[in-house]
Amino acid sequence: MLTQRENEILDFIKSNSQCSSKEVHDRFSDDLSYATLKRVLTKLVSENYLRTQGKGKTTRYLISPVFQLIQPIDIEVYFKKEIDERVINEQFNFQMISEVLNETSVFTKNESDRLEALHTEYKSNITQLTPIEIKNELERLAIDLSWKSSQIEGNTYSLLETERLLKEKETAAGKTKEEASMLLNHKDALDFIIENPDYLHPLSIAKIENIHSILIKELGVERNIRKRRVGISGTNYRPLDNEFQIIEALENTCNLINSKENALEKALLVLVLISYIQPFMDGNKRTARIVSNAILMNEGYCPLSFRTVDSIEYKKAMLVFYEQNNISSFKDIFINQFEFAVKTYF
Repeated sequence: MLTQRENEILDFIKSNSQCSSKEVHDRFSDDLSYATLKRVLTKLVSENYLRTQGKGKTTRYLISPVFQLIQPIDIEVYFKKEIDERVINEQFNFQMISEVLNETSVFTKNESDRLEALHTEYKSNITQLTPIEIKNELERLAIDLSWKSSQIEGNTYSLLETERLLKEKETAAGKTKEEASMLLNHKDALDFIIENPDYLHPLSIAKIENIHSILIKELGVERNIRKRRVGISGTNYRPLDNEFQIIEALENTCNLINSKENALEKALLVLVLISYIQPFMDGNKRTARIVSNAILMNEGYCPLSFRTVDSIEYKKAMLVFYEQNNISSFKDIFINQFEFAVKTYF
């Protein structure tokens, strides 16, 4: 989280583009030494909030293109405003995918260091497990993910009921056939990517459609890219309603993911972008979670179950991305769930 002073410096540079360090210091010189200011500016550059032009004495500081994407947002304050009171980006933002996200990572240096430390811990953990133990842990994670991913979409099965269904094919009393199918489909999709770890490398629209087809089996949901308009509850953001634009947005997303080197960044971006595009009539977020985990597993990273995520907080973080193209709240969820998975399963 940024400090109050860091926010003040960012606001000043935002209002006075291409500032020198001297110009910034002149504004804050009453209680900030030049040496301290330089350290703050260096930090803000390393964390992707600022970028620089020129060198030495000609160096100028500008707001980074990803500033809007990563600046922290207080989600509780944000949702104190009702849906029609919030100033939002109602239209789909092609530029965010094709330009902004191409230019830099959405993770700050501190976040990257934390994630890589967890990845190192994960790699150390699995070297101490037998193949049977790894298989058992993956099965446990698959049950948790099937349950939570379905719960986020309104499924009322409990975790214990989900375990009985997936292990013993025993349906829960008072639940619908569709709820059982949703959970079983999750398990089928996870089994598929475990058996075919490199299936989504490289990522393509056809492969995303295939994962979606597994997830919506026997649920009465249309397959393939939608040709009709779809609305999202709780927001005035309007996803694309033109089939060819949807395909273009998905192609841009696949190109972006395939161009990235960091598996964790790829997994995070797939999570939010497939949900943002809403390429299918239903099952978009479920598809995003499976595709994201497939990327992690293919590159030797710990998959996520999202077991401890609050469903409402997950949806709020997603809405902030839809409305503000801001990933900060969802990124926090992703990082915390990666840590939870590493500490819990392996």
